[in-house]
This record gives sequence, C-alpha cells and structure tokens, in this order.
Amino acid sequence: MNRRSFLLAATSLLLHQLLVACGGQTQATLKVRLLKSSIPAQLLDAFEKQTSRDLNLDFSAIAQLEEIYSQLRQWHQPVPPNRKKGLNLPFFGDRSPKTNIPDLVTLGDYWLSQAIREGLIRPLDASDLQGWSALPPQWQQLVKRNDRGELDPNGSIWAVPYRWGTTAIAYRADKFKTLGWTPTDWSDLWNPQLRDRLSLLDQPREIIGLTLKKLGHSYNTQSLKTVASLRDELQTLHAAVKFYSSDTYLQPLILGDTWIAVGWSTDIVPLTKRNRQIKAIIPASGTALWADLWVRPADSAPVEASNALALPPQVKQWLEFCWQPEIARKLSILSDAASPRLSTPEMFDPVLLENGDRTVQLPSPELFQKSEFLTPLPSQSLQEYLNLWQEIRRS
Repeated sequence: MNRRSFLLAATSLLLHQLLVACGGQTQATLKVRLLKSSIPAQLLDAFEKQTSRDLNLDFSAIAQLEEIYSQLRQWHQPVPPNRKKGLNLPFFGDRSPKTNIPDLVTLGDYWLSQAIREGLIRPLDASDLQGWSALPPQWQQLVKRNDRGELDPNGSIWAVPYRWGTTAIAYRADKFKTLGWTPTDWSDLWNPQLRDRLSLLDQPREIIGLTLKKLGHSYNTQSLKTVASLRDELQTLHAAVKFYSSDTYLQPLILGDTWIAVGWSTDIVPLTKRNRQIKAIIPASGTALWADLWVRPADSAPVEASNALALPPQVKQWLEFCWQPEIARKLSILSDAASPRLSTPEMFDPVLLENGDRTVQLPSPELFQKSEFLTPLPSQSLQEYLNLWQEIRRS
C-alpha cells in the first residue's frame, strides 16, 4: 500500500466517522496502529463495508516496527500527576494519556519475548476466534509463551499472526550468466567466485543461523560450541563479504557492486518486480521465517474488568476478518507477504502461485517445513551468539 492509497483509505474512514458522529449514534471504536504497507488499502475498504455503521474505525500506519515498540513503552509509562489533573497541555507526538491507547498494534515475532518480559502487552483469549483452530500448529506454538516470553505449549496466547515472510537470497542474473550457474542454497555463498561480492544482513541470529543451516544444524542451536566447524565457516564467509547492513543491503546489489544479497522477502519481492536483472530464491535447505502479529497493549481498556483476556467485539471482528480465506488470499496477492492461512498444502492456491514469481513470498510447502522461526534463546546462548559475531567481525 503506497502513501497515496493509504491516505485515500484513511480519508474514507475519517468521513465515515464524521457522518456517524453527526447522526448522534453511540459508537464503539476500533483503534489499530499497523505497520505501514502490511495491510493493503483494498482490505481496509472491504472491512469497512463489512462492519456496521455503529463501528468507528481508527486506523493509522507507522513506518517502522522499532517506532511501534517505542510507542508501546511510552504508553506503558505512568501518566505524570500534573497530566492526570489536566494541568499539562499535550505536545506533538505525546501519547501518554491512557485513553488514547489503541486496541491493537503490529509487532514482529522477534520482539514478542521482550514485550512480554517488559509487561508492554497483555495475553488475549484467541481460543474462540473463528480461524484459530484452523491455523497450523507452528503458528499457535509461536505465540504461546510463559510470562518470561519463552515458548510454552501450556502458556498464554500473546498475539495473533496475520502475515509472514522469509529470509531470501537475491542475486544479479546478468552477473551469474557470465559464471554459468545460479545460486540454489546457502552453501553457494561460500563459492570462491563470489569473494567480495556479498552483501549480508547485520544480524547475528540471521548470519550465524544460515551458517548453521548450511552445516545441517538448526537456526535455534543453543550451544554454538557443539558445532566444531562453525567458527571457520563464518570466517571464510566474512572474508567474502563486501557490505553488512540491515536496511541498505540491497543498494550495492542494484548498483552491481555486489552480486548476491541476503535479506527479507518484503524488501526483495518488490525489487524483483521492478528490476528484471534481480532474481531471488529460498535456499533448498530451508531458511528463517518471520511473522507480523497483532498484540494488545498492556494498558488498552479490557472489555470486562473481571476478564483481562476477553476481546472487545470490534477487536474480535477485525482479527477474524484477517483470517477469512478470501481475505488471506487477497492479502497475499496485493502485498509482499503471505497470510498464515496460506502455510499448509491445502491452502496453497495454484492461481496465486501462477500470478508472477512468488516463490520467495510463498515458498513451497516442502521448503516451509524445512524453515524455522527465530525462537527465543536463553540469555547465555544469546551472549554466545553476540560474542562469536563480534569476534568474526573484528577478524
């Protein structure tokens, strides 16, 4: 969803709100702060048509997940005493009043554990949501955590997934034509012909993880010391890297300074549509998965004082809308990510798969089963990853 489309959708919602308000009706309000471009404008329009005129829709887009997380922290701060008494005038960007906290916000799965530990979000009752039971087990397991943010099959449900993507390899087809081969798996990054031709994410879990995958281990290996050749493999890979970045890793690829880039599908898919020389693949041994989730801020108003897990009807309506099979397909067609409803073989739509090159956005069921979410690791393991990453980067 581009800026113009979102503004048109937002204007439509605003006019709807004003018209209903002028009619003097009592309205329930659904406040959602979503990651920019994660929900196509057409789906916002479709939801508006499905809702009754008694529902006031307050949707706004935020550019970065980091900004959303910062706002979660801001909303959780105690309101200063002088503001409680109404003696302070609000300033631009101030969202501390508890009455302005949204019902739902987008949060990446990588941030979920930290948000739970900091008390920024609340668990929710998703068990009676239409579509929850139809989600594959790995999606339900992803959002069931204990109070420390650790995966726990008996834990509370802390989030509702609504889209997902992959870590992929993008490459310059014109450059590889001269080499006479194209990349198919992580091991190709170690090919001597690509020395000084790689741009990689500046993320230890991602790069150490893909190296573990190349060696036949899990992205979520807890003890790196058990993988004897890991340090040597990372040093060899590091010697071939020209550029590390988590936000501008594709620019060297576009310019031809690098021939391969490792990055996230939502960055890579739009680029392959614009530039015919850039192709992309999911490595044959599997890759890292990520998910965007709906979470409830800790200080959002509960529907019942006696049941903090209960979902207000308008929140439930939106969550169930996102999981409707037809909406799931449209989200996957109109955006650069896929719905979690499209992560099992029976949900893969041949028409969708034939609509352009979507192998990175929607990998085959076989590749999906070989891939992994980056799940929480013990603090000792995280420190081991960080220490190894710093050692390799200094070498």
